[in-house]
Amino acid sequence: MLVKRLAVENFRPYEQAELFPAPGVTLLYGGNAQGKTALIEALYLCCTGRSHRTSRDLELIKTGQPFSRVTVAAERRDGRHDVEILLRPGEKKRITIGGSVASRSGELMGHVTGVLFSPEDLRMVKDGPAERRRFIDMELSQMRPAYYAALQRYNRALLQRGTLLRTGDLTCIDAWDEQLARSGAEIMRARIQFVEKLSAIARGVHEGISGGEALEVEYRPGAKAEPEAGALLKLLQEARAADIRRQTTSVGPHRDDLGFLIAGSDARAYGSQGQQRTLALALKLSELEVMKAETGEYPVLMLDDVMSELDPDRRRLLLERLSGVQTVIASTDPADLAGASVDLSVRVQAGRLEA
Repeated sequence: MLVKRLAVENFRPYEQAELFPAPGVTLLYGGNAQGKTALIEALYLCCTGRSHRTSRDLELIKTGQPFSRVTVAAERRDGRHDVEILLRPGEKKRITIGGSVASRSGELMGHVTGVLFSPEDLRMVKDGPAERRRFIDMELSQMRPAYYAALQRYNRALLQRGTLLRTGDLTCIDAWDEQLARSGAEIMRARIQFVEKLSAIARGVHEGISGGEALEVEYRPGAKAEPEAGALLKLLQEARAADIRRQTTSVGPHRDDLGFLIAGSDARAYGSQGQQRTLALALKLSELEVMKAETGEYPVLMLDDVMSELDPDRRRLLLERLSGVQTVIASTDPADLAGASVDLSVRVQAGRLEA
């Protein structure tokens, strides 16, 4: 897949801007708070329907403006894919795909696919399980729109069940348990498959960039059951009394986690900072390969100011693996890419692009 054009209007610091990324490496450089990350954010928005920096769409609209628009044109093996996202205060985001307005946000998934690597991802190993679940969900949703739909069904049912537990009105809880079990089992099966593929690829990538240290990625389910609706439903029923007391749902994929073992030891508890950063880098590089194996095409890789967070050796190892992958890099210092083949350099200054 190749992103051919990215256009923004009234987005963050930009009134209007247009970027035509190179098929290889595009470098966005400039000082802090000039708009480099905003372009990465706009591209990621068209991949996933959400920002990686905020959950509030209102923050994406340029101050004082009545709307914000982001447009991406991409070429895939099956032809051209055009995506437009329009944001207005107080309104639901409007997603247009190929000229037709989408009725559901899930329709966006799979049209423009991307992998984002940002400084926040370097903390993924140390942070809580929610960050690792998000890591899985973002990639699976892009590869399999049906997974995104199952995730939405599960979250709606989880919210309704939580309301029943808090209010004490349990008249409909059986129906919500059944819906949780069906969608939850679908989520678990997809996550198991994804983690198996990720672990196999990450093992080789990690060995190559760590000097031979062995890595294992483990799926740690929040429900100790087979990924089948009947088994998950039984667990929900068995946990119901305790859930009523605690007023929360205690079992299910909303409590899933990933485990990372380096040479057999838990990287989160015992890994050095260098090992944890190498692990994060290996996971991101492995995402690219998993998505290519699933879709037949590499996604666009977005590196948001991550070069300055990596030491020279890890930076070099990352740059060596960009061959054949369309990459958009935001960096304050072009010297961070020393030795890399940069196909297009664009200076970003106060919301303007200068080639």
